[in-house]
Amino acid sequence: MALTIKWSKEADKKFDKIIEYLEKEWGEKVVRAFVKKTYEFLDLLVEFPEIGSVEKADKQIRGFVLVKQITLFYKIRGNNLILLNFYNNRQKPAKRRYGKNIH
Repeated sequence: MALTIKWSKEADKKFDKIIEYLEKEWGEKVVRAFVKKTYEFLDLLVEFPEIGSVEKADKQIRGFVLVKQITLFYKIRGNNLILLNFYNNRQKPAKRRYGKNIH
């Protein structure tokens, strides 16, 4: 089954914010490395969609630590992998957000 990756608005916006932050604080080389790592993971995710740990079973949300500071939350719906949110792991766990539209 070939899965298609869909980005939620929240995931897209958060990814852009991460890129902006990295570029401002760390430079282009770090940005390229993060983007490359993210897209390599997405290629892997299409092949092995259940690679992430179950984060919220009732909503079928999975998470995967891309880098020690960032976790990507996603869910599988039909033939789609829906990227829900990129979460900053340095935040308080109580603020853990999977995404707004996770129904």
